Amino acid sequence: MAVDGAPLLSSHGESDGNEVEKPVSLVKEFGYESKRLWHIAGPAIFTSICQYSLGALTQTFAGQVSELDLAAVSVENSVIAGLAFGVMAEDVGGLYAKIMGRLPNPLIPVDAISICMNINGWDAMIAIGFNAAISVRVSNELGAGNAWRAKFSVLVVSITSVAIGLVCMILVFSTKDYFPYLFTNSAAVAEETTKLSILLGFTVLLNSLQPVLSGVAVGAGWQALVAYINIGCYYVVGLPAGILLGFTFGFGVMGIWSGMIGGIVLQTLILVAITALTNWNKEADEAESRVKRWGGSAGEH
Repeated sequence: MAVDGAPLLSSHGESDGNEVEKPVSLVKEFGYESKRLWHIAGPAIFTSICQYSLGALTQTFAGQVSELDLAAVSVENSVIAGLAFGVMAEDVGGLYAKIMGRLPNPLIPVDAISICMNINGWDAMIAIGFNAAISVRVSNELGAGNAWRAKFSVLVVSITSVAIGLVCMILVFSTKDYFPYLFTNSAAVAEETTKLSILLGFTVLLNSLQPVLSGVAVGAGWQALVAYINIGCYYVVGLPAGILLGFTFGFGVMGIWSGMIGGIVLQTLILVAITALTNWNKEADEAESRVKRWGGSAGEH
């Protein structure tokens, strides 16, 4: 499939064999790669946002009815989100919302965290699109024996995702006194949501990069490794840390969410380290050998 006449796996910048010459203009090459990524990610982002918005908008309208209705719909949506997008990543916010239901006087905290997770969910749909795009790009380029292009795709999608995350974080910080009222007519809930906006901003930024790095790992064939990292970071580190901070040390909702952020930070750092230390030439050779073993040949487009 082509983008402006350019195939997803083009021979642009390639020399004889499997060697790839670094482009004369990295800016121009960045543009080429960005087009390829958006060509794949765009439809995925649109579809994910449409699916997610059905529940998110329902939650938004429920917040205009009463605090109790908002809390009830948020818990219900967390179950649906888990079934639709997967428990490992997208529903982790819903899991923490359920834990916050065990706090003293939990109605306001649950409402506030549900609003924050609603905002975070829309941002996460963008990351899901890039997750799919980079998974395709990395697997295709490695299968074609183009190690440099696979590595460059990772660089482009990482820069793009972090840039989007920074924009979203700035929007959260700059509108923290206003956006809660889009979801609730309760001053108490809005005030609590504003207090949580600092954590929401950093969560939005982290969740812009972390799913993308997971997509890199999936594209390179490290699915099992990603699953173990997810389990360890979310449920072995983040969840116990959140419970400890929230209940044992009495930090409440801030402590529980801080534990979640700690798990995301740990996961992101691990994935960054794995990606940075990867020998992409070796990965390309292994992918090429698998392609040949299964009856194809590297470089066939």
